[in-house]
Amino acid sequence: MTYRVCFVCTGNICRSPMAEIVFRARVAEAGLDELVEVDSAGTGGWHEGDGADPRTVAVLEDNGYQGGHTARQFRSSWFSRLDLVIALDSGHLGALRRLAPTEQDAGKVRLLRSYDPAAGDDLDVPDPYYGGMDGFEECLEMVEAASTGLLAAVREDVEGQVA
Repeated sequence: MTYRVCFVCTGNICRSPMAEIVFRARVAEAGLDELVEVDSAGTGGWHEGDGADPRTVAVLEDNGYQGGHTARQFRSSWFSRLDLVIALDSGHLGALRRLAPTEQDAGKVRLLRSYDPAAGDDLDVPDPYYGGMDGFEECLEMVEAASTGLLAAVREDVEGQVA
């Protein structure tokens, strides 16, 4: 049985595709790529059909990550096939939980940085869109830091499904 994770930000061109590509690499490194499917979407549809922001692509490539991306909008009907919906900030968290058809679906939504014990109380990944490259680099650092804890949690869930 495939375990499905979807990362969600605003337009699906900066933070969520970055998280998707980084986490997909972590899943592959862990040998779980046959068991875990990684995806991303945006709360809005402004960029549907577009590729990732060129700055996202550049930061990922500069750090050894590869992967294509086409932006799309998250749909409430997706909850039924997803195991975990990862919001990049508290605004996305609230929007996704309101969109969830059931309480059980709302319980699938978590903040990415909640998986990073060093994050403290600030669990939002800031939107780098209106800034410079340093914002994209900071975003990548936050995504990478949280991916370790997220991978551990997903591994535990996957092993629980297989057992």
